[in-house]
Amino acid sequence: MSTAVKIDGLEHIAAAFRAAGDAGRTALMPYFTLGYPDPETSLDVIEAVAHAGADLIELGVPFSDPLADGPTIQRSTQVALEQGVNVARCLALTGELRARGVAQPLLLMGYYNPILAYGVERFVEEATQAGADGFIVPDLPPEEADALDAACTAQGSALVYLLAPTSTPARIALVAGRTRGFLYLVSLAGVTGARGQLPPDLAAFVARARAAAHTPLAVGFGISTPAQARAVGALADGVIVGSALVDAVTGADDPPGAAADFVAGLWRALERPA
Repeated sequence: MSTAVKIDGLEHIAAAFRAAGDAGRTALMPYFTLGYPDPETSLDVIEAVAHAGADLIELGVPFSDPLADGPTIQRSTQVALEQGVNVARCLALTGELRARGVAQPLLLMGYYNPILAYGVERFVEEATQAGADGFIVPDLPPEEADALDAACTAQGSALVYLLAPTSTPARIALVAGRTRGFLYLVSLAGVTGARGQLPPDLAAFVARARAAAHTPLAVGFGISTPAQARAVGALADGVIVGSALVDAVTGADDPPGAAADFVAGLWRALERPA
């Protein structure tokens, strides 16, 4: 595992959003499953994504029951699990990405049971030492996150909460007030996965969240094309794309090349008009 000098995760994430905005772009945040289709290829893919324009990167931690994920990411996590990619291996892979020179903020996205089994404080400490800047835990609401929140605070790491489009004003205020790093807006009710079109009420949802937020807003779930990314980028500070990237890599003769081409297309779409 890497022993690189620890960088304050919250500042690293904030700087990435600022840099994208200063460059006239919406921040691009691809997601990819660690260990898919095998550990070494996943490192190659994520490194290619970093060079192709990602501003921040989500690293998927495989779990046997990923309730928030659709069939594409479920399949990728199952393949990774079958190869023994557990929490400890994910932390080691994170360190390897830093050793390869990947400099973007890295956020580990996974479910709470493996973190709890590993030990909350141990997990956050070792992940931070490996180079992770923050954590996204889809099945952990703020009301049940005191232990993880305290561990992240101690390490200067982000703990990002997700907000559903069905949230009440009170819920929006609570989640927006607790999230650190950015606020993850789930564009639609349901699981992850590419969709043919964006939900018609997305702009209103982003506006409601914007009124309560003290952090950047990033939108994920269902974004699969440059055109969709451009539309979301006009509303939010960050665009998250996962399933479509995994699909682009799956079965490709050159997985890193396929990933780079896909992400480069998204990056170009997120440049804002002068």
